[in-house]
Amino acid sequence: MRRLFFLGAIVTLLLSSCGSSESGQLTGVQGRIVWYQPDPYGMLYIPMGSFTMGPNDQDVPYAVTTKAKTVSVQAFYMDETEITNNEYRQFVFWVKDSIAHRILGDEGFEEHFITENYYEEEFDPPHIDWNTRINWDDIEEREALEVMFLPEYERFYGRREIDTRKLDFEYFWIDFRDAARKGGPGAPLRQRGMTDRSIFIKRDVINVYPDTLCWIHDYTYSFNEPMTNMYFWHPAYDEYPVVGVTWKQARAFSIWRTQLFNNYLKHYGGIYVQDFRLPTESEWEYAARGGLDLASYPWGHPYIRNSRGCFLANFKPLRGNYVDDGGFHTVPVLSYSPNDYGLYCMAGNVAEWTSNAFDESAYDFAHDLNMDYVYEAKENDPPVLKRKVIRGGSWKDVGYYIQTSTRTYEYQDTAKCYIGFRCVMSYLGRAKGDDI
Repeated sequence: MRRLFFLGAIVTLLLSSCGSSESGQLTGVQGRIVWYQPDPYGMLYIPMGSFTMGPNDQDVPYAVTTKAKTVSVQAFYMDETEITNNEYRQFVFWVKDSIAHRILGDEGFEEHFITENYYEEEFDPPHIDWNTRINWDDIEEREALEVMFLPEYERFYGRREIDTRKLDFEYFWIDFRDAARKGGPGAPLRQRGMTDRSIFIKRDVINVYPDTLCWIHDYTYSFNEPMTNMYFWHPAYDEYPVVGVTWKQARAFSIWRTQLFNNYLKHYGGIYVQDFRLPTESEWEYAARGGLDLASYPWGHPYIRNSRGCFLANFKPLRGNYVDDGGFHTVPVLSYSPNDYGLYCMAGNVAEWTSNAFDESAYDFAHDLNMDYVYEAKENDPPVLKRKVIRGGSWKDVGYYIQTSTRTYEYQDTAKCYIGFRCVMSYLGRAKGDDI
């Protein structure tokens, strides 16, 4: 009897520890916070929907790289404008300051480091204390930071300038597709749940400074030295789109932006949100159309001029009259009128990197649900595998390339004076209004 009583007590204890102690019903975990997604600063909400992806006009070059295809896209946020010089400069300055903090901390300026957490557990390596200001004019700190500047024999007229070759950024991302192949349900039974997760965390180091010489090497017989000299750093161009960034630099910027925002949320007790990233080409085209299916351009109708005869985008009109559209090279990112989603310069100004690898037959094999084709090119891969899709056309392109359906490519390790980018973020949930 005593043994039965003891076993009954254990069963009662186990049952009482499961579920709701008040009703005994399945009520879910209680005490969860009520959460609403804030609109990320500078981004616009793009509702989910289906559209006809692909050409609605003649395939001018007969490239046969697109075909009409119905594609569905989930809700997401997209930057209202292309990333500007000043926005990208925030990334560059963050990398510069983080390197400076590390150097100063290693040189004995301990106030630049946080060595342990709230529980007195040591950080290895120590964390940067961003509340500590870098005093670039202090004699001791200036001496310690001298390694960040150009050596004297490389200085132009003795100007003491940061050596941009040292602005390297280490970043990480998770290869979910690789994890699905090697450790997921589709993997052999002996591999499931037994794979070291760290092999799916990918690491890369990249120099973040734009290639300002792109204005020169893109055009051998053109005088673009003034753009190389001033475009990225001068305040006059702060609101112009950043150019001279490779596909990898654009991806690194997106990852840095994610960590910057998530660290802010964590500091104030918030919950992480979806990552900032480059758009898929289906997301890009869907957003560019602004809800106007079968439209050749973001503004809808098949003409490049408005009713007053003014051009509606920054591109290469007529036979090369670059100023006839109001531009010359690039123009400020808020130029011209936005499309019906509120997005600026989805046609012209600068072409934009997408997350997708370029394949001429992608429309044939890619899925019609959030159409996406990615390939992580290796260093020793042939150039054909390093092609990434660019969309939207640019200030130097003829009208065909600024159509919403036109797709072309550039190599991921090249930087051009006519390619920039903007970021997207997947919406948490199905659609706005579902959480009311």
